[in-house]
Amino acid sequence: MDDSPGTSSPLLSSPAAELAVAVIGAGAMGSGIAQVAAQAGHPVHLVDSQPGAAEKALETMGATLDRLVGKGRLERADADATLARITPMTTGDMSTVPPSGLVVEAVVEHLDVKRQIFRQLEQTQSPAAVLATNTSSLPIDGITDEATTGHDAALHGGRSPHMATRGRVVGLHFFNPPPVMRLVEVVAGTHSDPRVVDDAAGLMRRWGKVPVRCTSTPGFIVNRVARPFYGEAQRMVQEGLVDPATVDLTLRRAGFRMGPMELTDLIGQDVNLAVGESVWHQTGEDPRYAPTDYQRGLVRERRLGRKTGHGVFRYDDSGTALDATPDEQLADRLVGGPVLTDPVARTVAMLVNEGVDLVARGEASAEDVDTAMKLGTNYPKGPFEWLAEIGAETVRAQLAELDRAYPGGRYRPSEAL
Repeated sequence: MDDSPGTSSPLLSSPAAELAVAVIGAGAMGSGIAQVAAQAGHPVHLVDSQPGAAEKALETMGATLDRLVGKGRLERADADATLARITPMTTGDMSTVPPSGLVVEAVVEHLDVKRQIFRQLEQTQSPAAVLATNTSSLPIDGITDEATTGHDAALHGGRSPHMATRGRVVGLHFFNPPPVMRLVEVVAGTHSDPRVVDDAAGLMRRWGKVPVRCTSTPGFIVNRVARPFYGEAQRMVQEGLVDPATVDLTLRRAGFRMGPMELTDLIGQDVNLAVGESVWHQTGEDPRYAPTDYQRGLVRERRLGRKTGHGVFRYDDSGTALDATPDEQLADRLVGGPVLTDPVARTVAMLVNEGVDLVARGEASAEDVDTAMKLGTNYPKGPFEWLAEIGAETVRAQLAELDRAYPGGRYRPSEAL
């Protein structure tokens, strides 16, 4: 928590119509967040540095709302009111952003860019304003420490006049697309005022979202715990133990909505690898999170998935995979066999291990981990639900067998197991 005196935030103290929201970045995430805030009744400024970007985002949003009206899922008056609450704005100077009770930054995942934005915001927004970042994996402290102890700190005995701002900075990690996905990770940095974090979670509930709380651990909950879902499948394919289509089939049969190979093709192999690299570097290159040569090879060859027509699989113009026929007999043989060749057992054991370790470090609650993984990734169960079903002894034994086969630390069991 920040060492400056805390005060209540404006997030829950005013009606929605009186709490102005500014969203920085008019891309898919920023425009989606702006829509969610406007639908909740807030006046919103949608800000982008590129001329016409915010206006174009508003047009796209209008078309989306029109489709919802046409399907009978939204009243025309509500759609019109939502659009009327959003004001597009073009500027690269955050000092010109109108005073807001909440500012949500949703720009490119580049630390220096975010730091510059926060440095300007903290100097011009009200001392009561809550400043949030929608980062999916960057550390909250990495954004705020530079911003609040930067160029002017030396003029004030090494202490920035805006140090108190750090208490009002939180992570609000929405999932794509924000109007549809219910989950929001509410992330507390080292200096975040707990009262502000509480209010941010409360505001998300008012917006119809399901907030889960976590500290600023690498990857937060979802992007950290989910790493084995991709990594185990990639390693098994890389070793020749199973083909991509069959490994996907085994996981779908286990209740996962999509297999890991088709999912990374949908996300984009480059995007998925970038998140994995970020978590790996932030954890001191822990072998648990080491990206695979398999995925790096796909990215190097520009086989990025559906968006390029070729990733793990090849795709036609409609996005249908052309070479994703599984071997059902092989899937039958692998599942329920030795853990080394069972994609489901390997994956679930590692997901449980990640969830248990995260909670043991005090970075989130078991309930929030399960909620996050079911809502954020559509997993059929949360890690702690699997733990209760399988048992800690079995998970430990599976991880120990994997660790013997692949020494180096990736499969080390959490001490909390």
